[in-house]
Amino acid sequence: MSLPPTPNRLKDRFGEQLAKRRERLSPGLLKVVEFIDAHRHRVLGLSALEIGFETGASDATVIRAIQALGFSGLRELKDVLEAWLGETDSPIEKMAATLRDVDGHVSHAIDFVLQTTAATVETLSSSENRQALSGITRLFTTAEAVAIFGIGASGIIADYGARLFSRSGVPSYALNATGISLAEQLLAMRPGQLLIMLLHGRAHREAMATIAEAERLSIPIVMVLGKADSPLRNHAAEVLVLPRAKSEHVALHAPSLIAIELLHITYSAVRPKATLDSLERLIELRTLIRPSAK
Repeated sequence: MSLPPTPNRLKDRFGEQLAKRRERLSPGLLKVVEFIDAHRHRVLGLSALEIGFETGASDATVIRAIQALGFSGLRELKDVLEAWLGETDSPIEKMAATLRDVDGHVSHAIDFVLQTTAATVETLSSSENRQALSGITRLFTTAEAVAIFGIGASGIIADYGARLFSRSGVPSYALNATGISLAEQLLAMRPGQLLIMLLHGRAHREAMATIAEAERLSIPIVMVLGKADSPLRNHAAEVLVLPRAKSEHVALHAPSLIAIELLHITYSAVRPKATLDSLERLIELRTLIRPSAK
């Protein structure tokens, strides 16, 4: 079976329409579309009324602004932005592109994985990420609980991370459900907690709903991002930037796992007594269940 051609990134239809029609827009409409342009990820989770609140306009004005760019309404606009931001989500296309580069050579496959992991370690040791880790350390010292957000494969890592932090004495839980099931998990969020978000692709509705709830509760957000220029970082107190394989290649999740384990060790380093006391109690509880357990 021949491999399909690697897809190119979709055209920025919104940007093109804005450039063409900017001069024809009234100041009120221009303010709305410029807000959308500057907050593309965030807009995916907002209603026309909420966009209007952010820009001092009515929801009707928001719709008029969107239609002035040639879109039928907010739904079409979100579809266009989502497609542009998400690049390609097809696992077949991503794997096909990866296999094309590997070209049937096991050594190339090994290099693909090891080079990605090596790049992660190198990037985490950069001065920018070290500075971010210092800021995260300060957040850990006051956090009453830790929530870890991740969807899909990142959701598995989020669950693992929550277990790590719980073992070290801080109440922790994963936010990894999709659709409306996430709403039940979000009910656990409280002021005084810390939110860690594993975000590498599109700003899906689950991510934006979680960010909105954290901001409502004044919960600081630590983001693990695959792109340094992501608009999502505007919502974060601290950001760790990790390299990703080319966007058209199959995604590897070892970088996220390494980041979570690094954050866990960082927490334990600044709260050693809580960590050791919790682990000691864990051993005691294990012996109640299985006396021979260590």
